[in-house]
Amino acid sequence: MDSKEFKTIFGEVANANTFKKAFGGWYKESPECIVVLELQKSSFADSYYLNIKIFIQGAFERTYTPSKDLIKSSMGHVTNQIRDKDILNFDEPMDDDKRKQKLEILFTEFIMPFTDKALSRQGLKELGHQEKISLLPAVKQQLEV
Repeated sequence: MDSKEFKTIFGEVANANTFKKAFGGWYKESPECIVVLELQKSSFADSYYLNIKIFIQGAFERTYTPSKDLIKSSMGHVTNQIRDKDILNFDEPMDDDKRKQKLEILFTEFIMPFTDKALSRQGLKELGHQEKISLLPAVKQQLEV
């Protein structure tokens, strides 16, 4: 599997986990937040970074909808990045079935529990208290509104 085929497999796994595809990324939304997943190609290796961007509805007096600008934006109110995972690195050969299996495990063990919390203001506060994300002071303040 090459990196291009991986994006297709990633999309299939994301879709199976209730993410919707739009504008080259995947998103999930609730009345309180939108979580965006975006694969970013490394400039230095045959690998990807997985950017996770979270937008809080009503924060800074704005309402967010899945759009090209939102999906492609470089940052969310909260941004996290997964890197250095062997499944995202194509410089090291791996059996296609094993790569897909590891991707499914990444969704089950990290992405889904993380995004389930990140889809609510209370969940974002909990992730911040657990130091699983960094909340900027202005974003913290918006979570209290």
